[in-house]
Amino acid sequence: MSTSPNLITDALKAAGEPTRLRILALLRKGDLAVGELVQILEQSQPRLSHHLKTLTNAGLVERLPEGSWVFYRAARKGWVNRLLEAIFADLDISKEEFEKDRLALNAVRQDRTASANTYFSNIAEKWDQIRAQHYPTADIEGALMEAAGHGPFQRVIDLGTGTGRMLTLFSPFASEVEGLDQSHQMLTVARANLTKSGTNNASVRQGDVTATPFETNCADLVIIHQVLHFVESPETVLAEASRILRPGGKLLVVDFAPHKLDFLRGEHGHRRLGIRHKDMLGWAEQTGLALQEPHRFDPPKTLEQGLAVYIWTALQPANQQEAAA
Repeated sequence: MSTSPNLITDALKAAGEPTRLRILALLRKGDLAVGELVQILEQSQPRLSHHLKTLTNAGLVERLPEGSWVFYRAARKGWVNRLLEAIFADLDISKEEFEKDRLALNAVRQDRTASANTYFSNIAEKWDQIRAQHYPTADIEGALMEAAGHGPFQRVIDLGTGTGRMLTLFSPFASEVEGLDQSHQMLTVARANLTKSGTNNASVRQGDVTATPFETNCADLVIIHQVLHFVESPETVLAEASRILRPGGKLLVVDFAPHKLDFLRGEHGHRRLGIRHKDMLGWAEQTGLALQEPHRFDPPKTLEQGLAVYIWTALQPANQQEAAA
């Protein structure tokens, strides 16, 4: 489908200004908040907000509200992405202003890491208390990768991404991985972790896992890792996963089996003490997903109280006949 000359002209005008070109160069390295761009470019927030509005209106960047913050992301699809690729393919970004921006960007990323470390130092005791109750994480992740297969995947979406671990785990096997989480603090941790791991094909955004911002049929793998026991209506999360899965796509769900550790409800915000396979069957049936028998990991026998973990796999039927079967 051809693109309107007016759209291309507006995009070229928006990109053809020195500060806006520097902004685009930065955003192609990752999402940045307005305040972070102020810090890097050493320009006033009103001035940068005006430039960002121009770039957004031209379709060159995407605006991502996150609580009281607003992040911006360079366009990655369609003719806009091809236009940016062409511009930056021949642009000399070793010039003084671009090199200065790169160094300032590194400082911003170091600030993110420090913020993430502070957050985790405050919750580390509770975090480790939960992790110590179940089967070794490395073994669960290995089984998760086996259940998913090694792709290659075009797009992987992690609902309730938390620290971004699933994004790091699956990024080598996908063209694009994206995480969604409601918590700004967790997204700060995830961004720091993705930078630390050198993951270049991953991004995160704030949003509700029961009403995601993703388009229908956009992912060939969706992951819901240790999320359902926190939400009021897990069936709505399954429905969203089904909506954004492409025909023939796969859903992976990791969660606790039913248990009696009631302290997790009061101290850690768990709304459900585990997820029953019977309930998962019902939710999957409502959304048209074909749920398979779960893989169960019992806790180490050395624990007096432990949590069993389920890994469920569900397939999105490739056609209506398959769904009705």
